[in-house]
Amino acid sequence: MHLSLVRRRFLQGLQLLLVLAWLWAGAARGQGVELAALHASYRDGALSLDFAARVTLPQAVEDALQRGVPIYFVAEARLLRHRWYWRDERVARVARSWRVAYQPLTNTWRVGLGGLHQTHDTLAEALSMASRSAGWKLAELSQIDPGSSYYVEFSYRLDTKQLPSPMQFGLGGPGGDWSVGVVHSLKLDPLP
Repeated sequence: MHLSLVRRRFLQGLQLLLVLAWLWAGAARGQGVELAALHASYRDGALSLDFAARVTLPQAVEDALQRGVPIYFVAEARLLRHRWYWRDERVARVARSWRVAYQPLTNTWRVGLGGLHQTHDTLAEALSMASRSAGWKLAELSQIDPGSSYYVEFSYRLDTKQLPSPMQFGLGGPGGDWSVGVVHSLKLDPLP
């Protein structure tokens, strides 16, 4: 009888642990970036990249934004040629950076890309604008050998290196609240 009580308590504890693990996994999945689309195409004498991502910010990042701290997102793409005899050759590399900031006087969100800025009414609209690109030129067709195999390494992430210096302390390593991003590899079709 004593053994059955121990077994029952053990099973109850195990059930509780499984429920807590399930809840924790759901919360971790809700933070970050989901890559909705990533396409490469040959047009206008160049290899172009289109991407769209869905961004879910952790509460700590949203709180910092509400307090007026701008955040930066960086998209990087590298075109690599597969080589069997050595490391793959990097043919081209491009990067883009978006700045998202809250404007408390006008209660709007501002997204900057290079020297261009747009204003949005909600954070969701601003994040949508800062997480997509179309017709992004990756390489000239003259850089691509028709007989070789190529692929694109793509990453999109929250860039904590561009935060104000005092905020960079204590952000934690990978897996912390501020590590938001996605990495994906895309095999290219041969040149037409």
